[in-house]
Amino acid sequence: MNLSRLLAGLLVCTCALFPPLHAASTSIAFPAVPDGPGAGRHVVFLTGDEEYRSEEGLPMLAKILSQRHGFRCTVLFALNPDGTINPDNNQSVPNSEALDSADGIILGLRFRQWPDAAMARFAAAIARGIPIVALRTSTHAFRFPADSPSSYKSFNNFGRAVLGENWVSHWGANRRGATRGVIESGAESDPILRGVSDIFGDSGAYETHPVAGSKILVRGQVLAGMKPTDDPDTQQRKKRHVDGIEQGINDPMMPVAWTRINRNSDGKTNRVFCTTMGAATDLSDEGLRRMVINAVLWGFSIEIPAKTDVRFVDEYAPAPYSFKGYRRGLNPDDHALGKVLPPGTPPPPSTPKKKS
Repeated sequence: MNLSRLLAGLLVCTCALFPPLHAASTSIAFPAVPDGPGAGRHVVFLTGDEEYRSEEGLPMLAKILSQRHGFRCTVLFALNPDGTINPDNNQSVPNSEALDSADGIILGLRFRQWPDAAMARFAAAIARGIPIVALRTSTHAFRFPADSPSSYKSFNNFGRAVLGENWVSHWGANRRGATRGVIESGAESDPILRGVSDIFGDSGAYETHPVAGSKILVRGQVLAGMKPTDDPDTQQRKKRHVDGIEQGINDPMMPVAWTRINRNSDGKTNRVFCTTMGAATDLSDEGLRRMVINAVLWGFSIEIPAKTDVRFVDEYAPAPYSFKGYRRGLNPDDHALGKVLPPGTPPPPSTPKKKS
């Protein structure tokens, strides 16, 4: 046996003993169950916020929409160079090519600075007139610095221009006062609220003043504690309001969910649903989850049943919201069907920062 044959034989044996490692995915795709109302539609989920754990909440919603309602779903994440999920990396959005075939998008973003190629795909999707469902910090999805070379700095105003509101301020206090959703008088028959009764989230309410033409569906009652049974807060005062008059924090209650029709310069329209609720822990609440899933159906003009199925597909126990609080060492494949998230490594100690 000559040397070359000997080396080839050794290589074959080595490959058999040590097969090549499977490359981790840069996103996660959920195939649609057959015959669902979402058949033939591709929904792309955009995760990436530093505090409210959209990297956990949105894959859960994608599982429900794919397995209960027949949508094909793709979830994109911000990643480290090693392929692990890092929502603090605000310039990362691998596989943004998925946006080219998106029939609808669901956002859980905060202060992103995506590369121009990814922004071009996002802008093109919006321009096509696809439906948009935006959660929590998506009102301030992008923040390019003034000296950024990006061609998409105008998207710093995406919240106000498309969704109906930007980031203004906190109204309720995170981690001290939860939010009870109160259906707006006159909106009770809106199809998005079909089958929705109690709505609760443990994140604090935001100050919002949606643009003219928005339809307010739900207002946020600030609670005195963090449980659904807690009383409304009667102690906190706000000294800043649109009319400059000091008012109680629940007078008025701020809008926390609304719809609008966004008409773009290409003559296309987006059906938009926006809620400033939607932390991953908020989405443990059945009422809020049903409202969000109903909003997806509404966006596609699909008939909404009396009580939409929003049962979890896999066990769901999201991490509490906090800055630097994401689970370390996980990759998109950890969100696959049939999997329960492993604990991950604990976050390092962090210094307090401005919350939004």
